[in-house]
Amino acid sequence: MRVRRLFQSAWIITEFELRKIRHDPTEMFLRLIQPALWLLIFGEVFARTRVLPTSSYSYLQFLTPGVMAQSVIFIAIFYGLMLVWERDLGLLQKLLSTPAPHYTIIVGRALAAGSRSILQAIVIFALALIIRVKLDMSPLTVLGVIGVIILSGMCFSSLSMLLASLLKTRDRVMGLGQAIIMPLFFASSAIYPTDIMPHWLQVASHVNPLSYVVDALRALLVTGQFGNLSLDLGVLVLTTAVLLTLASFSLSRIIR
Repeated sequence: MRVRRLFQSAWIITEFELRKIRHDPTEMFLRLIQPALWLLIFGEVFARTRVLPTSSYSYLQFLTPGVMAQSVIFIAIFYGLMLVWERDLGLLQKLLSTPAPHYTIIVGRALAAGSRSILQAIVIFALALIIRVKLDMSPLTVLGVIGVIILSGMCFSSLSMLLASLLKTRDRVMGLGQAIIMPLFFASSAIYPTDIMPHWLQVASHVNPLSYVVDALRALLVTGQFGNLSLDLGVLVLTTAVLLTLASFSLSRIIR
């Protein structure tokens, strides 16, 4: 019974976050500009140059999972900024004064981040089909992709909310958020294979959770090679659990 109440509390917060999209869908369309540019411009140009080794797959096939992962992190990383903004408006204090445990606030918002990311993934699927990128679109694959996207959205939004509880101001959260996004993106296998990276960057890639997100998506959508999928999912689940726990314990710091 207790578990059910906790789940309901988290779901209420998730539903509240998703209502924002229905009332103001322009935010989602604006966030689609960047992944569209990566696919339609960057991807098309590098596909023609053929300078990056992508085995028997086209560069656009290789890039599409990376762009999908990038869109997730760009949505999730700003959840910390939203937390600070709601603290400044007094909304967060009202949530914290309710009987619901603090971690339901973090879990609910993390689920909302994952759910928002699915909407962007659908559009990236559509763009990829328009430019004739060959992807595995079987029902089981799509379900697997949705699961990975939800987990990665929860992971990076938890990281963002943890940082927000420590930094406490919008300027600091925005600055550090921007400073984190690009290194995570470029130190992953999103836009080039890890084999061509210098050794130090390969080491960074192995401890970068985004690399495991990209590898899982690429295995599901492109290669069909699931040898590392259990490792990818294991790292992602463990990282998400740790960040959710840390963000939940540190949430009350944001209003001190």
